[in-house]
Amino acid sequence: MKKINKLFLLVVGGLTFGCNSQLDLEPQGAPTTGNFWKTESDAVAGVNSVYELYSDDDMYGRGFFWLNNASDDIGTKPRANAERIKNFQVDGNESDTRPIWGKHYQVMKRANDVIRNVPNITMTASLKNRILGEAYFNHAVMHLELAYRYGDDRAGIPIQDRANPENIYVSRAKNVAENYAYIAEDLKKAADLLPYFSEYTAENYGRAHKTAAWAYLVRTYLYAKDWANAEKYADMVISSGKHNLLANYEDVFKTANNWSSEYIWSVTSSAKDTRVGCIFPGVCLEDKGWGLYNGWGNFYPTKELYDAFPTGDKRREVTILKTGDKFMFFGQERTFNVGAFTVSSSNRTGYQFRKYMEPYTYANPIGSTVNPNGDKPSTSLNVPLLRYADVLLMKAEAKLMQNKNADVEINQIRTRAGLAAISGATMTDLKRERRCEFGGEWTDRHFDLVRWGDAQRVYAQPLHHADGRVIYEARNFNPQIMHVWPIPPTEIQNSKGSLTQNQGW
Repeated sequence: MKKINKLFLLVVGGLTFGCNSQLDLEPQGAPTTGNFWKTESDAVAGVNSVYELYSDDDMYGRGFFWLNNASDDIGTKPRANAERIKNFQVDGNESDTRPIWGKHYQVMKRANDVIRNVPNITMTASLKNRILGEAYFNHAVMHLELAYRYGDDRAGIPIQDRANPENIYVSRAKNVAENYAYIAEDLKKAADLLPYFSEYTAENYGRAHKTAAWAYLVRTYLYAKDWANAEKYADMVISSGKHNLLANYEDVFKTANNWSSEYIWSVTSSAKDTRVGCIFPGVCLEDKGWGLYNGWGNFYPTKELYDAFPTGDKRREVTILKTGDKFMFFGQERTFNVGAFTVSSSNRTGYQFRKYMEPYTYANPIGSTVNPNGDKPSTSLNVPLLRYADVLLMKAEAKLMQNKNADVEINQIRTRAGLAAISGATMTDLKRERRCEFGGEWTDRHFDLVRWGDAQRVYAQPLHHADGRVIYEARNFNPQIMHVWPIPPTEIQNSKGSLTQNQGW
């Protein structure tokens, strides 16, 4: 991935990639539309630029997780926008989440530039195929992430005009099913063009690969409620023989296993370059990091999440720190929420997420596994976006929705967690395993609840601090409106009437 990082930083430093036109300015020394997209190097630089926004703080650093904050698993540092999101009292203009829409479309625009221009460039067929596969894949991932958050049966999200980048005022798709169909076709093209991850050498780790495309097809079909196809593509990932669960759940969240058999897709991170990587570990670290590092303390697990783990579940202690727990921090054993390591007043829940803390365990982590710049608290740990365990549980969900037995998949997850195998697993079992397996991750507990039709019931219950006191009162969730988020009003204003707001917001 070092090569990718270097190349896309050169691209970002030397070109202007706008949302509306690729190279509409010609600063001194910068290529123009007329002289770019001519060579193999242009093609590589162009596709590398697609990955650049993965490191943006408003994307996977924290932006999306402000929306995940709606779930019953998360409590946040008290701040106005977080409270508004938690209570579904938003208008889409919140500064913490407003950029999400535009930045996703910016990535899609860059991917479409590659798809439109690279076929005309002379280069080896294998490289051309890979570059096009990467573009189709990244376009699909960005498209999917917006589709289920902002689109529904009444209106999908706009599908950019891939052939004509000047046509920027595009109406919303008739419904989100149109988006899912478009996404699925992009992912199928990507899978056909891309190599397996095992075919990459280390300098290309982090690029899109074949089983990642199949895995995102599983997620796409899950949201589209096409259970048969979700199961089909999960089987393709599984039968590829390229992935396995790691034996120890804790090992999933260690830097040494960034590219393990459980890896499918993640935010490639750096502990040294402030322009590369995901700040999420630092965002979840205790506010001010007990004076040793600039943790931001934004997101904390609730008592409800802690109590969801059954007795003997190894995942609980890996996922959450509670008062009295021993943990390694800057080379020494500490005791959580005791003495010098008492949590700050901004800690909403009395707990902390533990699963991203491995880079902080070493005696001298700053500059080696932790970024020296606390204002960009990335680490050496790649933050997972979709891992093999998710493929297994998505397959289990798809099978259960078809009235099939899903014991094999669910028991693989339970066995690693130290739990006894079960027979006749139900959706209740599946829901518990997803919650415990992915607590504090990007699989989005909130939209799991929305997809299952459980959000209104779950959010009608208060949420609690570790000591039992209520930190969030019961909330009113209207499933006819709040199953999607409002589109940022600025995007609607800029659309010249082509974009309409979600009903009820």
